[in-house]
Amino acid sequence: MPKQQQGFTMIELIMVIVILGILAAVALPRFYDLQTDARVAKMQAALGAIKSASAIAHSAYLVAGTSPTSVTMEGTAIPLVNGYPDVNTTAASSGIVLAAGGLADYDLTTTAATATVLTVQVDAAHTACKITYTESAGSGAAPTISAAPAATDCD
Repeated sequence: MPKQQQGFTMIELIMVIVILGILAAVALPRFYDLQTDARVAKMQAALGAIKSASAIAHSAYLVAGTSPTSVTMEGTAIPLVNGYPDVNTTAASSGIVLAAGGLADYDLTTTAATATVLTVQVDAAHTACKITYTESAGSGAAPTISAAPAATDCD
């Protein structure tokens, strides 16, 4: 009895290569742009932290009931302006930064003279990929927090 050979035919091998090529052509662009998506997600996380920190600090202010100039959150004194976390000339010591847990993974800057606006950037190379926190302008007025940046801002 002659020995029967086993293996793949040339057509089968070519079909597998073609299918792998098509999958690579479709999947590669989706994986290529994940850095932009990661930057947007990182800024959405910062936005959530800032909104939550502001609300929690304001709640503690309301509970205190005597219009305190600061509240204590997790053992840290959070300076307030009109019942909401403040912005300091040194960004890292701003009330909103302290209340949000430090925001150590972000580039933080404040407006120079007035120190009422905190800018949170994903990194120095992507200046449009940012959010801003403007402290409360008056009694009973909530701070202004910008929306999360779009993907086009974080390219």
